[in-house]
Amino acid sequence: MHRLRRLLVLILLAFTALPLSFAVEAPRLVQKDGRWALFVEGRPYLILGGQIHNSSAWPSELPQVWKSLANLHANTVEAPVYWEQVEAQPGQFNFAIVDQLVKGAREHNLHLVLLWFGTWKNGNMHYVPEWVKSDTRRFPRAVNPSGEPIDVLSANSRANLEADKAAFAALMRHLKTMDGDEHTVLLVQVENESGIIGSARDFSPDSNAAFAGRVPADLLALVHKEPGTWSQVFGSEADEMFQAYHQARYVNEIAAAGKAEFAIPLYLNVWISYPPAELPERRIAIPGIQYPSGGAVQKLVGLWRALAPSVDMIGPDIYAADSGFYLETIRAYHRPDNPLWIPETGRNDNFGKFLFYALGSGAIGFSPFGVDQAGWNLLGDEPSKAHARNFALLGPMSGELARLNFEGKLKTSVEEPGQAWQELDFGSWQATVSFGFPQPDGRRPPGTTDAHGVALVAQLGPDEFLVTGGDANVSFHLPGRLPGLRMQILSAEEGSYQNGVWKAARLWNGDETDRGLAFHLEQPAVVRIRLGKF
Repeated sequence: MHRLRRLLVLILLAFTALPLSFAVEAPRLVQKDGRWALFVEGRPYLILGGQIHNSSAWPSELPQVWKSLANLHANTVEAPVYWEQVEAQPGQFNFAIVDQLVKGAREHNLHLVLLWFGTWKNGNMHYVPEWVKSDTRRFPRAVNPSGEPIDVLSANSRANLEADKAAFAALMRHLKTMDGDEHTVLLVQVENESGIIGSARDFSPDSNAAFAGRVPADLLALVHKEPGTWSQVFGSEADEMFQAYHQARYVNEIAAAGKAEFAIPLYLNVWISYPPAELPERRIAIPGIQYPSGGAVQKLVGLWRALAPSVDMIGPDIYAADSGFYLETIRAYHRPDNPLWIPETGRNDNFGKFLFYALGSGAIGFSPFGVDQAGWNLLGDEPSKAHARNFALLGPMSGELARLNFEGKLKTSVEEPGQAWQELDFGSWQATVSFGFPQPDGRRPPGTTDAHGVALVAQLGPDEFLVTGGDANVSFHLPGRLPGLRMQILSAEEGSYQNGVWKAARLWNGDETDRGLAFHLEQPAVVRIRLGKF
C-alpha cells in the first residue's frame, strides 16, 4: 500500500506538471555562419505576411481582414496597436482590441506581428492619446528652425519617453499573460517609421542647449571622431546626427522596458531614403523633408544597431519597384548584425518578384502593405495577384525553405530586362535558368514582356534539388558541360510538402525533362529532382 500511494503521488505530480511541458517555445532570432533565421516552435520560420491598413485593427474591420489574409495565402498578419486606444486615460489600459487580434489570428491559423503606434507614426505623433496631445507643456512638441512647434513629440523630453515606455511595457506585460504559452505573436514593432517630418531636429531651447554642448563620448567612440560640439564634429550632418542619437536612445529605452516584461523579438521599421526619381513628390534629399530625420535610413543602420541594442533588427519599408534600388536597399540592411526582414513593401504586382530577391538574400520574411479591402487603398483597389500566387506556391513548404535558407542551400533567380537567362552555382552542379514560357526548342530564351520570371532552387543533398518558379525553365548540368553530357536525371517528382512531408504526385519525364524543367506562372508546380553522373 505504501508503494502504491507513492506511485499515485508520482502520477499526480506528473499530470500536474504536464501543461508546462506543452508550452510553446518562444520565438527567437538565431544566427549561424553569417545567416539568420526566425525560430518559431524550435524551427526556422519564413514570414509570408500581410500588413493591414492603419485603421483596420478595429473589431468592425476584422471580418474583412481575415478574409483578405486568406485570399493572400499569408501565414502571418501585421496589425497595429494604437496608443490612443489602449490608454485613452492616463494609466488606464484597455487591451480588448489586442485580445481580439490574437484570438482571430489563432482562429484563422495565422501568426501575428504587432505594430506599436506610439510616439511616432510615419514621422508624426498622430496615434498618441488625446491627453498627451492636449498637454503640450508636460509633453512638449519638437520645434522647427523657425521656432514653431510641429506635429511631432520631442525625443529630448523625459516626460514623453516615460509615458510611451509605460504604455509599451504594459502592452508587453499583457502579451506575456495572454500569449506567453502559445506565442501567436512572433514579433513586436517598436514605433512606426520613427523620426521628424518637418524639421531636421528639435530646435526647442532645451535641445538647442544640448546641441551647443559636446558630443557624447559613446557616440564619438562609434563614429571614431575627436571631441567637440555637434557642429564641430559632424558639420552639415550635425542636425540629423543629433536627432538620430537621441531618438535611438529613446527607442532603445522603450524596447528595453518591453523586453523586461516579455522577451520576444522586437524590431524597428524605417521610412528609407529614396532617389529623387523614385518619389518625385519628395525630390529634395534633406532629412525631415524626404524622410523622417533621425530614422535608421540606409546610411545610419549601423549606428542605430549600436545605439539601440534592445532592438533585435531593423527592417526597411520599400515602395520603389526599381530592381537596382531594391537590391541596393536589401544590401544596406542585410548585415552580419542585422537579419534581413522586409516588414512593408508595395502591394501591386510590380513588387511580386522582389520576394525572390529577398529570399535569395536570406530574408526571414516579406510583407506587402495594405492587403485588406478597407474601402479605400492608398496603393490602388485591386488586390495583388502576384503576392497571392507567390504565397500560395511557397506557403506549403515555407518551413522547409526557411531551414534551407538558414543552411545556405537556397538560391533564387529573378528576370530583369535584357537578362533572359542566368546561372546558379551549387559547386558540383550548376543550374541554368532561362525565362519565358513556352520556350522554342533550340532557340534563345524569349524572356517575358515585363520581366517577371522567377525561379527558386534549393539543394536537398549532394545530387538532389527542390525546384520551382514562374515562367522559367531550369536545366541542370555539370560545370563546364552542357545539360545532358555525362549526367542524367534519375528522378523528377512533381509534388508538394504536406505537414513537412514530401508527397509525390507524378513523375516528370520525356518532354517534361528533356529540355529542362519548365514552370508556367499560371500553373504552379514544385519538382524534387535527383541527378546522376556517369
